[in-house]
Formats: sequence, structure tokens, C-alpha cells
Amino acid sequence: MDLFEKLRTNLGPIGSSSREYNGHHYFAFPKLEGELGPHMRFQGQDMLNWSLNNYLGLANHPEVRKADADATAEWGLAYPMGARMMSGNSDLHEKLEKELAEFVGKEDAFLLNYGYQGVMSAIEAVVDHRDVIVYDAECHACLIDGIRLHKAKMGEYYKFNHNDMASLEKNLQRATKKAEEKGGSILVITEGVFGMSGKVGSLDKIVALKEKYNFRLLVDDAHGFGTMGATGAGVGEMLGCQDGIDLYFSTFAKSMAAIGAFIAADHDIIMYLKYNMRSQTYAKALPMPYVVGALKRLEMIRQSDQFREKLWANVRALQSGLIERGFNIGDTQSPVTPVLLQNLKGGIPEITALIRDLRENHRIFCSIVVYPVVPKDIIMLRIIPTAAHTLEDVQFTLDAFSAVAEKLENGIYRQSTTTVAPETLEVSAESASE
Repeated sequence: MDLFEKLRTNLGPIGSSSREYNGHHYFAFPKLEGELGPHMRFQGQDMLNWSLNNYLGLANHPEVRKADADATAEWGLAYPMGARMMSGNSDLHEKLEKELAEFVGKEDAFLLNYGYQGVMSAIEAVVDHRDVIVYDAECHACLIDGIRLHKAKMGEYYKFNHNDMASLEKNLQRATKKAEEKGGSILVITEGVFGMSGKVGSLDKIVALKEKYNFRLLVDDAHGFGTMGATGAGVGEMLGCQDGIDLYFSTFAKSMAAIGAFIAADHDIIMYLKYNMRSQTYAKALPMPYVVGALKRLEMIRQSDQFREKLWANVRALQSGLIERGFNIGDTQSPVTPVLLQNLKGGIPEITALIRDLRENHRIFCSIVVYPVVPKDIIMLRIIPTAAHTLEDVQFTLDAFSAVAEKLENGIYRQSTTTVAPETLEVSAESASE
């Protein structure tokens, strides 16, 4: 078989579903237009947008836009040229690293050009074939891919049930035995906030297990940085166990509304990573406008609680309102708001009808999440409240979900997968053909 032939015929689980339901540019790869924020346009229609990870509303804040624009005018997007180790370092890169480390309570930090390959590369760098990884079953894809790099080194790894400390301890016992046999060490990997469910990782309980087992802990706190804890320093701060996190990672793509990432740890560990992370050694440094912009964003987060307070006011109103209307939002403890639709019966066909109803008739845009992003038995909508939303936006959305709840109860979306009268579910022919 020709290599490309199988690619043409099989788009993978997500791509195949999108093709089957005419979903390209509608359910997948949608094109949102206009100023980034709660109110954007989709296929010519105004939408109330709940699909941006712009938690603190900084993406279009005037001070942030000015900092970005001024830095771009001063430096351009090329500066500095080259990787940090060779020719791409600067005082401002190191200033940002120092301030990030101080904010999350670590000795030092390493600024990364991107988050996904950055944390993958960090995992690959700190463990070798003798070491054992123990990781949460619901870790993000970037962490799983980092673990795959470890596997390629013939390294051992064990998966523990999500947030299950008994399962973690059982696997730590297995890992300890294997590490002793191989003369290696143990790295535990988990998240601060799990981005699909909104659950908070049991970091305090994991740290407590250090009293019984010898391991180091890496935490991906992409959704917790800026949103969780008394100052926004993350889930470790919230749970009082930040000192027990050995490698603290976060991306700028959430609360900072930008590109880039960092990893923070003891100074000597950061020095090791600076000389051994392949994704940074062989790739261009973060351009100066992103560095200057990140400094401005971090300054605003550190100097004012107003963004986080506004975010949480919206979160509480939205989540309590959904629960009052009978929706299952799982066990979220964060701004991430999953709406689990277990009563759809038939699955994907019904949720496509529901999404079209929300968008076409109620002008609500939120993301549909299906396998393989979540397990096969889960179908959900993912709502991301931000500080840029208003309580009026929340009420408008709750009213729309009340209407959706009634249609769910009456089986309208199951009917719509065969035939439904236009007045029951008004979906435009133009949108349906996209």
C-alpha cells in the first residue's frame, strides 16, 4: 500500500467523525472572527463565545495590547535570532525567568518557546532508561507524548487511576521495586487542573506520599497558573504544597493569553535543563515581543486580584446556574466547566444537533468534546468562563441551556437525527452543508 493512501482514507477518530457529520469548519477547525473575547462572529452570525482559554481576560486588555504593539515596533518578531544557548539569549529573557520563579515560589525557571513540546522535552531530559515514570491516567496529551519519548529509551512507566491515591501508592510500590532493580529513580507526573474535567489534582496527597516513597514530582499547572491559589500561583499554592512540587510547568496559552511556557525548579535542576532540553537547544528562542508582553501580563496578574476575582464571580454564577437547571458538570473545582450529556442516548448524532441548536438559534458558541480527547463513554460540552464575560452573558447562557434541557428531556435531538420540523430545530441549510 502507498503510504499516503491510508492517510487519504482514514482521518483518524476525530477527522472521521467530522467528515461523517459535515463538521469541518463547523465542529472542527471553526473560524471565529472579530476581536478576541466573549462576543465574536461565526459563519456570519454574532456569537456569545465560551471557547477561549483567556481566563483573566488579558488577551484584549488595552495595556496588554499596547505592550505587545510597542514591543513589536521596537524589536520586530525576529529578535533574538537563534536558540538561547547559541545566540538567542537576552537580559529580558532572564528577567522574565526570574520573575516567574519568584511568583511560583521556586529558585529558578527556564523560559520555553512553546508549551507542548517544551514539557515533552523536559520529561525526556530528566529521565533515562533506568528510571520509572508513574503518571495519572488523565494526563494531557503533551505529558503522554513525553512519556512515549521515555518509552523509546526503553524506560519503564506505570499509570495510576485518576486522582486515586490507593492506585498511585500501589504503582509507587511497583515502581520502587523496578527502580531498585535497574538502579534508577522515580518521576511522578500529574496536573494541577485537568483541562477537560476541571478537577484539581490531589497534589497535597501526592506530596504526602514522599514520606513513604522516594520520588520527584512534575506538575503541569497550565490551567491553574493565574487562576488558582491566593495569589494565582497555582494549585500547589491553593493546597499548601508548592514546596513539594519539584518541577512546576505552565504554559502562557491560558491565563497569560500568549505564546510560550516555563518550567520552574531548584537552580541546579534548571541549569541542567537549559543544557539538555532538545526542544530548546535546537529551536529558536521566544521572540522579544512575546517576552516583553509576558512581563507585562505577569505584572498585571501580580499587582491586582481584580482579574481573578471577576473570573471567579462568573465561574460561580455559571456553574451554580447549570447545576440548578439539572446539568451535570462533574466534579470541577476550577473555571473549566464541563457539561456532561449522558442522557443523549445515541451519542454523536444527537450532540451535533444540540450544538447546531445552540449556535443557530441561541447564538451560543462552546466546544464539543468527544473521544479520543475524552474516554469513549463521555460526550460533553466544554465551557470556559473568563474575566471578560459579564453576569449578563452568564444569564443569557443559562436561559439558552434551560431551553436545551427541555429539548433533551423531550428527545428532540434524537428525533432531529432523522427528521424534525423546521420550527422544532431551526438549522440553516447553509450551515448544515458546511
